[in-house]
Amino acid sequence: MFDGLWTIPNLITLTRLACLPIFLWLLFSQENRRDAAWLLGVLGATDWVDGFLARRLGQTSEFGKVFDPTVDRLLFIVGIVALIIDGSVPLWFALAVGIREVMVGAMMLGATVLLKMERFDVTWWGKTATFLLMFAFPGFLMAESTISIAGFFHVAAWVLGVPGLVLSWYTAVAYLPAVRAGVRAGRESARAR
Repeated sequence: MFDGLWTIPNLITLTRLACLPIFLWLLFSQENRRDAAWLLGVLGATDWVDGFLARRLGQTSEFGKVFDPTVDRLLFIVGIVALIIDGSVPLWFALAVGIREVMVGAMMLGATVLLKMERFDVTWWGKTATFLLMFAFPGFLMAESTISIAGFFHVAAWVLGVPGLVLSWYTAVAYLPAVRAGVRAGRESARAR
């Protein structure tokens, strides 16, 4: 599990995680929605960098395969909760995304740890949903800032957010057969040992 712990992709993931307190400090202590939104957007935009580098540099690791999605989900959930507290995102929208994230995360964790499910990759639709939502939330936050084009960000947040929300729930349902198959394969593999 901890082989290949100190790799460039894992360092990037750790750096992204270390930026989370800075985001919260900007938003709540400095009350700087603009800079907090930019940082949240950068964290979302760099979501793919660690995975890309892991494959490109041949530095994939079992630790990275768990660490990266865990950090991604943590950044996402903390970001959603922070925006709810700040009041910069519609509550129903944030709850719809947050509940889905918690449910899917719990399902994957339970199936992997308790039921020995073999890990499977996120689908293209799942990645697309995450991409859209990772830009929608900074858009909602930027829309509540004092910048002159706040209205543009408000529209962009909805244009990205609605399809992202629909796709995220679609993929949550679509993962169910894959989880069942993964649990079945994990059990058969355990029996074969």
